[in-house]
Amino acid sequence: MEIERKYLVTNDSYRQMAIARYHIRQGYISREKTGTVRIRICLEEDVLTGEIINSQAYITIKGRPAIGHFARYEWEKSIDSNDAEELMLLCQGTIIDKTRWIVPAVESGLKWEIDEFHDKHEGLQLAEIELEFEEQVVELPSFVGKEVTDDPQYYNANM
Repeated sequence: MEIERKYLVTNDSYRQMAIARYHIRQGYISREKTGTVRIRICLEEDVLTGEIINSQAYITIKGRPAIGHFARYEWEKSIDSNDAEELMLLCQGTIIDKTRWIVPAVESGLKWEIDEFHDKHEGLQLAEIELEFEEQVVELPSFVGKEVTDDPQYYNANM
């Protein structure tokens, strides 16, 4: 199960706090009301130099959360990068291109994921945090603004 909250980002102070950075390309083979099937290619970059230090690819199946809840089913499996490139050709709509910054949420032991979108969504920045349980309260850092967890325009599958 994935329990996630999503927020707009108000400034780029997270960059100085980041412990990891990734360049991500992802597309959707299926975007249904009941769930999605996503292909993701993820290049881990050195935070200081931008040099690629690791590459991974995944196929992910996600359900939709029940109304008024944040938890949803998620199944993810690593796949070969060449297979992921082939599967990207089956994706519907725009391929999302983004940079993801990982920032520790020190007080809770969790991690913030801040996505800077490129291309069609250039300038959009979203912060997500995956919780251990739905009622978990986390301290919001200075770069976090309005919550958009329930706003479909900010679902990657709708972009």
